[in-house]
Formats: sequence, C-alpha cells, structure tokens
Amino acid sequence: MGKAEENKRFKRNTLLSKSYDLFTTKGISDTSISDIVNSAGVAKGTFYFYFKDKQDIIDHLVARKSETILLNALTSLERRREVEPDISTIDMIIAICDSLVTDLSKDPKLAKFLNRNLSLGFYHKAVTDDTLITSVNVHEEYEKILHSNGSQWKDELIMLYTLIEFVSSTAHNIILENRPCDLDTYRPYMYECIRKICEVFEA
Repeated sequence: MGKAEENKRFKRNTLLSKSYDLFTTKGISDTSISDIVNSAGVAKGTFYFYFKDKQDIIDHLVARKSETILLNALTSLERRREVEPDISTIDMIIAICDSLVTDLSKDPKLAKFLNRNLSLGFYHKAVTDDTLITSVNVHEEYEKILHSNGSQWKDELIMLYTLIEFVSSTAHNIILENRPCDLDTYRPYMYECIRKICEVFEA
C-alpha cells in the first residue's frame, strides 16, 4: 500500500473513530458533521469525500462494529460445531444470539449505539450497498446457518427481523438498564424465547 492510500485510510478511520466517540457521548442528534470534522482535524470536504452524510457514516459504523461481534459469534459457533457436529439449526441460532448479547454486555457503550441503529432496514441496505459489506456478509451467513442441516423455513426475512428486534431489545433492557433482571438470570428465558421464535417459522 502506497503512502497516499495509507493517508486516505488513516483519514477515513479517524473520521469513523471520532464520530463514534461523539455519537456515544454527545448523542447522534446533537452531533453535527462540523463537530465530527473538527474532532478529526480535517476539512468538511474531506468528510464528504468518504461519506455522503451523517446517516452514511452511521451505517458504516454499524457495519464495522457489528462485524466484530458477529465474527466472534461465528468463530465461537465453529468451535462448538467441531465438538458437536449434529447441533440443530435452532441451537446454532441460540448460540449466535447468546454470543452477541454476551459481547454487548461487555461494552455497554456499543450496546447503546447498536440498539439505536441496528435494524432490518440497515441489513436491507447492507445487502444492496457494496460499500457496507465488510468481511462478513450477514445475509449470507444467516442463510448458511438456516439451511446447514437441510432445515426448511417460511418467511425467513420476517424471522430475521424478529430475531434482531428480540436481541436488540434484550441488549437494551438487560444490559443497559438491568431490567427486569441481570443477564445471567435472563439467559435461560432468552434461550427458550429464541427457540419459540424459530419454531414459529419452521416450515
């Protein structure tokens, strides 16, 4: 990688890093593009070279931040499949959701950010916008898990929506507000709820 490319990557990463810091301290609505560029020490034109607007940088942050915890979840699932090759599809989904919630519980700031911005609408956008696809294509990974054991499902997109909403609300209420109980107390109920959600969509 040449010096010019390194400089571009550095500026883009700085914009992402500084915007995340501002979004999670000041709040998204109270953070302007001027705030972001001033914090990053770049001109406003530099911001627009990399991002269309504030929503665009939010989308890229969601993609980047969710990629990290999803990669951890997929790695954890692969290790489990090595010792439990006959694990059911529903148990794989439960394992993925559990890993995501566990990672979010270790980073409440990230949990709050993703809770506000993680939605099925974002994933629709991610599938159609090549710039948002990171090293993990969420939709492809979801499809692989769903059909890994020859399982059949109905309304798969609605199922994904329901799972995202459930995990997101769990992250907010349990992790951020510790209501109605702590995460460890809630886990068995969470597993059973995810199982029931999946069973609704079994073909």
